[in-house]
Order: sequence, then structure tokens, then C-alpha cells
Amino acid sequence: MRKPFSALALGLSAVLGLVTLPSALAQKAPTFTRQDTLRGSITPERAWWDLVQYDLRLKVNPQDSTMNGVNLVRYKVLKPHQTMQIDLQPPMRIERVRQNGQDLAVKQDGNAWFIQLQAKQTPGTLQTVEVIYGGKPQVSTNPPWSGGVTWKKDSNGLPFVATSCQGDGASLWWPCKDHMYDEPDSMMIRVTVPQNLVDVSNGRLRQVEQHEDGTKTYHWAVTNPINNYGVNVNLGDYVHFSETYAGEKGNLDCSYYVLRENLDKAKEQFKQVPQMLKAFEHWFGPYPFYEDGFKLVEVPYLGMEHQSSVTYGNKYQNGYLGRDLSGTGWGLKFDFIIIHESGHEWFANNITYKDAADMWIHESFTNYSENLFVEYYHGKKAGSEYVIGTRRGIRSDRPIIGTYNVNHSGSGDMYSKGGNMLHTLRQVVNDDEKWRKILRGLNKEFYHQTVTTAQIEKYISQKTGRDLTSFFNQYLRDVRIPVLEYKVDGNTLAYRWGNSVKGFNLPVKVMVAGKEQWLQPVAGTWKKTKLPAGAEDLQVDPNFYVTQQRVP
Repeated sequence: MRKPFSALALGLSAVLGLVTLPSALAQKAPTFTRQDTLRGSITPERAWWDLVQYDLRLKVNPQDSTMNGVNLVRYKVLKPHQTMQIDLQPPMRIERVRQNGQDLAVKQDGNAWFIQLQAKQTPGTLQTVEVIYGGKPQVSTNPPWSGGVTWKKDSNGLPFVATSCQGDGASLWWPCKDHMYDEPDSMMIRVTVPQNLVDVSNGRLRQVEQHEDGTKTYHWAVTNPINNYGVNVNLGDYVHFSETYAGEKGNLDCSYYVLRENLDKAKEQFKQVPQMLKAFEHWFGPYPFYEDGFKLVEVPYLGMEHQSSVTYGNKYQNGYLGRDLSGTGWGLKFDFIIIHESGHEWFANNITYKDAADMWIHESFTNYSENLFVEYYHGKKAGSEYVIGTRRGIRSDRPIIGTYNVNHSGSGDMYSKGGNMLHTLRQVVNDDEKWRKILRGLNKEFYHQTVTTAQIEKYISQKTGRDLTSFFNQYLRDVRIPVLEYKVDGNTLAYRWGNSVKGFNLPVKVMVAGKEQWLQPVAGTWKKTKLPAGAEDLQVDPNFYVTQQRVP
């Protein structure tokens, strides 16, 4: 989850007949800075080394909202270089960096810290730097959409603390290589907290270490690759319960951490977790992190897809804070945060974008997963109604793909428009089992990998047996909704795609005289076919995210 959902307001605008579709050409081009480039590009100071492991050791003090600790960054040298970029955003500061027992010189450039390494960096060798840091991290003003730390208290006055940093960066609260292209193979997260609190982070709990100063340290181990923003720390007066899910790869440990006061409600609401796992393993393949287990953790904000530690704040109700984003009623049949954020375990955490411009890979597929969940339990018609209903949230303000190398994502349309794009593509495939194999194949082909849009487009094109270049150009790189333009002259139907990119050739199913018929329109070129007797007009199948217009 990244962009705030404005579907409710947009849906109301649609009902009232208001026009809310500004031209993309009229939008002011964003201005990017050196800091955007340092954050969003694979700089020379990043490119020469490959992440192997983080060992993050952190002390959280809710009394003064500080975090202090050390991150041991283990890496493999790819080519000779003596300067390393590590990212940490003010007001946090790197206090000291060491390698092989030697203090190193560090130069700060905004959010980037450049470390001058003394030891020779020989290709193929494994090395470690020790980054000591601390301070008061940025407070999130609107979590999870603004990054930082949320410092709250529960109803009993005990601290209730959580991190969330998608988009704004994990370097808001811990020093790391804050670019999505490179993930550590594994990670240790050791969090020291006051004695009366519990920390929940990613992976499996290895140990709870008691200290004489009235604190304790939780040792969490992640044995799979993990993206930066997927790392989290959650503190609270948590109680724990668990269950075992019999999944495709065997038994999966499912653990739940909730505030003491919400235990009974959680035990009822979280019954949707095994339902989610059953549906998504059907559609997408095995849960990607059996080794690390699955956790659902209550937090003082709406929720986020932290890997193997999915956070939850939907107030133990169905819908999106009790609302149905589709307006169809189907959105109230499930808890939006449980289903959507867990769907990200497949698309975001298993398959992760290399560049923020490709965030649609996370959000479009996960938006589409909501529809597939509805279909799995309520039928294909219900799933279609749900995803079609979410179109009321589409703004057509700018392309879904953002700007590369500057940490800039595209339009929030990557949610509902992206989901409808995939739903449309399923109609073209016109073979549900083949479509399911494509979705499962994506998670197998790109298992635990970072990817580009080009890789995803190529894979789907190959598996569908179609050149989908113009299809993806239309829906990812353009804001226009294709229009099936047609005219009827006696028993002759002429048709073409309008309002579309060059070469757009999406096949489309229409109803003519009560019968299904497939048309093969091409952008800008009229094609003709005979109409059956008595046919006066046609209707495009609503499962296609297109419009139609009869022209003179």
C-alpha cells in the first residue's frame, strides 16, 4: 500500500456527474533534485557491491522517541571501488563507521553518506562494515502514506509504536542501501525495548534476551531476501496466538500479535487469514516465505505489506474501514487490509520492482488479487462485478509508470486501473486455467527477485502468445481509455479503436443481437464485418476496460 485511496470521493463525483479527468498533458512535470537521483539511481557507489546480509541491532526508547543502534552490512565485492553509499535520512545521523576494527571517514550529502573504505576491495571477497547511528526519526504525519515512525499509546496508556516507510524509504529510521534493486539474502533484526513491551519484526523469533537495566531484546531472523521497506519494528502490549495452515509446501506457521484488549475480536476476524492463503495459493502458487512464517500484527495505522510481518489496523471490520471501494456490496464480504496487504506477499515481497517507477507491479496485481479472492469464494460473476466496480476510483490523471532513476512512482491509478487492465487481459486470454498458470508462473519465474516492467511484459506476452506491446503502452504509459468506434450501414458493421496509442489492437467481445461476437479492431483503421439479421447495435462486454461510441 502506498497511495491513499480516493475511490469513495471519486465514486461520489461519478454519481453526481462531476468531471474529474484532467488531461495528463496539462499536468505540470515534476522537478527532480540531486537527492532524488542519489536515492533513485544505481549510483557508482552502489553498483560495485552486492548485499548479502543485514544484522540490524536497534534500541527503541518510546519515552523520548529515539532509536539508536548499529547495522552490520555484509556484502560481496563485484568490482574494485573504495567509496560506499549508505543512506540515512535526517534527523537521524550516522555517528561512526568501522571496518576491520578501523574507523572510516564519512562524508554526508543530504540523505546519502559516502564511506571511504581503507581495506582493498577485492572482487569476489565478502566484507562487512559496521554503521553506528541514532537520533529521533521522522514522525509519520499520515501513516502509512507518509513515511516514518508512529508513536502512539493504547487505551491503557502503554506505548504503541510502529514503522512504515514505503516510498519515503527505510533510511528514514535505519541505515541501508536504500534502493529496491538489491536485497540482502537474509537479515537479523535485534530490537531492544522496555520490559513491559513486545517487539514484533520480520521472520521468526529466535530468542528474547533479558537485561538488568529493565529492557529486553527480541532476536528475529529472516532467511529469505527482503526489500528495504518490508523491514518493520512494531512495539506494543501484544498478546500472541497462532495456528498452522496446511498449504502447498507443507505446514505454514501463522502467528498473530494484537493488543491485549482486542484478542477476542482478532480471533474472530483473523479467521480470514487461512481463507486468504487458500485462495492466493490457488491463484498465485505457494506462499513465498514458508521458512519465515506468516504474521499479522496490529498497528496504530491502517496497514502495510511488511514481509512475513503484515501489519493491520482496519479496526476488525470488513471492507476498507467499513466501506466497499467497489460500491457493489462484494467489498464488504472480506477485510480489505487482511486480503490486500497479504496479497503483497506475492506481488511486492516475492516479486519486487527494481525501480519505484514500476510500482504498478506491486499494486496492480495486488488490487487484482482482491477480485480473485472474491471470485474464489463467491463465483466468477461476483469477482467481475467487484473489479468493474472499482473503476469509479480511476482518475486518469497521469500514466501508471513513473519516472525512472529518481524514486518517482506513477499515478495512483496503478491500483484500480491496473487491476482492470489485468482483468481485461484475462478476457483476451479467454482460458481461465491458462490465465491461472500465467499468474502462478510469474511467482515461480521471478521467485524472490527484483524485476522490471519489461521483464513482466515479456513474460506475459510469451505465455499468452500475443505481442502485448501496444496493450501495455495503452494502459501503463497513456491515460486515455480506448474507445471502440463503430458505425452501422445496413447489415455492415465498420469498427476501429479510437482514443488509443499507435498499433493498439486489443480483441474485444461484443454482444450483437443477443449473441457473443469477437471483433479484432485496430487503432485508426476501419475494418468491416457482416451483422446478423435484425442487428441494429452492439454492446461491448463490460469486462473489458474500454468504452464504445457509435459514429455517423
